[in-house]
Amino acid sequence: MIEQSSHTQGIHALFEQFGSNLKIDKDRPVFLEGVVAEYVYFIKTGTVRISKDTESGKLLTLRITGNDTFIGETSIFCETIYHSVSANAIESSHLLVLPRTTLEKHLSDCPSLMVEWIKIMQLHNLKNETRFRDLLLHGKKGALFSTLIRLTNTYGVNKEDGSILIDNAMTNQELANFCATSREVVNRILNDLKKKEVLSLDKGMITIHDLQFLRTEVECDNCPLHVCRVD
Repeated sequence: MIEQSSHTQGIHALFEQFGSNLKIDKDRPVFLEGVVAEYVYFIKTGTVRISKDTESGKLLTLRITGNDTFIGETSIFCETIYHSVSANAIESSHLLVLPRTTLEKHLSDCPSLMVEWIKIMQLHNLKNETRFRDLLLHGKKGALFSTLIRLTNTYGVNKEDGSILIDNAMTNQELANFCATSREVVNRILNDLKKKEVLSLDKGMITIHDLQFLRTEVECDNCPLHVCRVD
């Protein structure tokens, strides 16, 4: 579960007071890329994948987000009022929905809410900036290494032997979607990491044995843990 950060308290209350309830079944879209962005969403419970279709036809997963987070937020105070990404429920989810124009009005009328919103957007921008940096500078392999590091920071469970279990089963295709590459490429890189004993795999669960190897390979900048995540 993703804990609610302190700077979302006021915005959260706004959604609770003026928002409408929306239930989305597993594997159903919340909104689709290219559709007019009329609403902003607050996830009360559940998990949602934010993704984008690439020109090559591959799916790029930008983040997987859950409880107490906002999605559809990029349309706020933006001349482009179409969703630039798609959001799909990974599990049954309960959301609060607020019209974009309503949120814009409340933010304009209340400076303290505006400051909170800017902080939320800044955090999202930092996360995206570091993801794209790794993809551009280090290619597919760097993108996968970066994703493994972020998964460790998001779902990692420290084991007695010093290894870290990523406590969230993912298929190789789901990992590939984070890197906009193919499952075959991910298979090859993971097998190489297994041979080097950097990680091990067991029924979709990944255990990282040498996190420093991954960090060194992507020239990790030691970003704060709340930035270096997949959510």
